[in-house]
Amino acid sequence: MSPYILYVFSAFFLSAVCGLVFIPVILDYCKRKKLYDIPNERKVHTNSIPRLGGLCFIPSMLLAFIGSLFLFDYQSGVSRFDVSLWTVMFFISLMLIYITGIIDDIFGLKATTKFIVQVIAASFLPLSNLYINNFYGFLGIHEIPYWVGAPLTVFIIVFIDNAINLIDGIDGLAGGLSLLALGGFLYCFFTEGLWIYSILIAGLMGVIVAFLYFNIWGKAEKNTKLFMGDSGSLTLGFILGFLFVKFAMDNPMVMPFRTDSLMLSLTLLIIPMFDVVRVVFVRLHHRKPLFSADKNHIHHRLMLAGMTQHQALITILLFAIAYTVINLFLYQIVGLILTWIILIDILIYVLFHRVVNSFIASAQEEAGK
Repeated sequence: MSPYILYVFSAFFLSAVCGLVFIPVILDYCKRKKLYDIPNERKVHTNSIPRLGGLCFIPSMLLAFIGSLFLFDYQSGVSRFDVSLWTVMFFISLMLIYITGIIDDIFGLKATTKFIVQVIAASFLPLSNLYINNFYGFLGIHEIPYWVGAPLTVFIIVFIDNAINLIDGIDGLAGGLSLLALGGFLYCFFTEGLWIYSILIAGLMGVIVAFLYFNIWGKAEKNTKLFMGDSGSLTLGFILGFLFVKFAMDNPMVMPFRTDSLMLSLTLLIIPMFDVVRVVFVRLHHRKPLFSADKNHIHHRLMLAGMTQHQALITILLFAIAYTVINLFLYQIVGLILTWIILIDILIYVLFHRVVNSFIASAQEEAGK
């Protein structure tokens, strides 16, 4: 067993403890300042819920990260953390997203303002030479030049950031999907010996577990329930977008060439990404504004089919796990190339929604009788 696994576990538990300490403080603050997410016709919840849960994500992650590094330095007597240009750019862009999310949760921001900030923050990464530079045979494409990869990287990060933000519609969904994806990235980075990233990911996973406890099982009437808000969903989405690009980039200076790196990155985030694409196509088909709010996301459809919030949550999380198992089987056992895997993934997603639509039609027919 790698000796670094101790620091990964320490980051996870330290972050979880920080979350359990910070969240009650945030709940009291929201109660005093009346910072609530107010129910409306588009939202699922019926009570006013505090919306600043994501405020604790970055402090808990960083405290756990720094604490684990100090533990390593103390035991080994050697510092192994080198500050690279990527690191500096990542934290600058991350703080820009985090602060924007907090401002939006407290004061409110226009969607265009948040979008511009996302583009600016995402642009820092290709400027530091971190960008998608290989399609690994998808559509017959392999290496791609910087002038293609840089804007593509910005698009992917902004796309994933919004995907996580938009799927945050029922208790535990954005946090649960993010936790699964982070767990997958943790395994990928750790097996490649990139333990700095592993510690950082574990630090974020710990506070998400603490948040999910309050988000799913908390009670609004007892002031123990809260939402992550944009400060949480935008932060999680941006970090996941960064990890997607980081692992998918072909960089022999960091890790050996892996033909499955793009496939794994896509698989870990496939549910929120596919959900956004489907919603966009539906809005285009019905000639509705692309940025209009509706109740057409995957969790809304499952609830229309008769599921409760928790049933919809479990179904979507199991669907995400199933995709991981299927794609690994198709790649490692069957030996399919990435193009065919993605086509099969799309077919599965379409069939899934066909089944859900049939249940919705049946439920509406029963209600009309």
